[in-house]
Amino acid sequence: MGQPVVGQPVVDRASGPRSGAASRQTDRIAVRRVRLTDFRCYQTLALDLDQRPVVLAGPNGAGKTNLLEAISFLVPGRGLRRARLTDVARREAEEALTYPHAVPRAWAVAATVDDGTAVFDIGTGLAPEAGVPGGPGRRTVRIDGAPARSQVVLGERLAALWLTPDMQRLFTENPSGRRRFLDRLVFSFDPAHASRLQGFEKAMRQRARLLSDAAASGRAVDRAWADALESAMVEKGVAIAAARRALIRRLNPACAMGIGPFPAAELAVEGLLDDWLSEGPALEAEDRFRAALAASRSNDGFSRSARIGPHCSDLTVVHIDKNVSAAQCSTGEQKALLISIVLANARLQSLDAGVVPLLLLDEVAAHLDEARRVALFDEITALGAQAWMTGTDRHLFAPLGDGAQYFSVADAAISSL
Repeated sequence: MGQPVVGQPVVDRASGPRSGAASRQTDRIAVRRVRLTDFRCYQTLALDLDQRPVVLAGPNGAGKTNLLEAISFLVPGRGLRRARLTDVARREAEEALTYPHAVPRAWAVAATVDDGTAVFDIGTGLAPEAGVPGGPGRRTVRIDGAPARSQVVLGERLAALWLTPDMQRLFTENPSGRRRFLDRLVFSFDPAHASRLQGFEKAMRQRARLLSDAAASGRAVDRAWADALESAMVEKGVAIAAARRALIRRLNPACAMGIGPFPAAELAVEGLLDDWLSEGPALEAEDRFRAALAASRSNDGFSRSARIGPHCSDLTVVHIDKNVSAAQCSTGEQKALLISIVLANARLQSLDAGVVPLLLLDEVAAHLDEARRVALFDEITALGAQAWMTGTDRHLFAPLGDGAQYFSVADAAISSL
């Protein structure tokens, strides 16, 4: 069981949404206290912190990434591992073997957050579904102890970006991971992007069910219902594509500068809907999208999908100095490009929106040469970001000196170093 670590007390409590462009002063988001209950390997954990970067050092399997994953659930989405809610619930090894289909425990992640203008409590977790004994449960969200309408509210309070070792394959695997990466960059500027994505995906699922049921039964499609669902897809889908394009236009100048030894990058989003937006006004793109959906109902009914929309777009990245696609770069260069993009996004957010997001960097120092490690730590320090970094070797983080707070992680127990 993780034991509490006593740190600097949290004071000056207040509530309210995190500030944005209205205040040009940079607000540095920091977790001041985190509490876990039955999350992954942690039965309970209480950890107090200050605003400095956080270094979690310990052997593989000790629980370092689990703690970063818990923090990642404090923003909209499925966390840095994209896990199902039931999969992150703690289970004893013997219990998992004996009762593999047992109902998962309820779990909770709670934090006290200082966003530079206010200190507030935020939390989420898996709660039993009322009236459904043995059901899968549902995700709950609370802000200062009060229930929130949905997880989308989390994005209005907290911004976070992350990098994991698995993301090093981002440029060579299927486009879905690249879209999620791009959308995460958009979230940090535009919290409403999460609700647009949810709305589009819900309408798309309902349309696919409607069309496939009609195709299977041989009945005519309910045209009025199909029109309504497609109108929702058009409205949300064009807004999603426009938000992605707007972010890239703002981010590319920062990415083109590079950061120290990290390579400069150029980003673009490709897809039919994106082409329509580049060729004319948004209203025209909406009309073309709506017509394309109506024309593809028969084919989409058999395939149970939609062949046009923001879910078909792809993020492309070019290594500017080499003028080659990121997919053709070495593994080390791809990791450096990802770090460069995340740092550029954090820098832009700091300058443009006045907010420095949390950075969750899992095993980020591994396989970086000394020059890049020092440049990474210098940029984190310059930003004033509370970066949560993990590694098996604490000495890799020595350049941070007293500018960071260090913790040892072993067998789901955390102690200050």
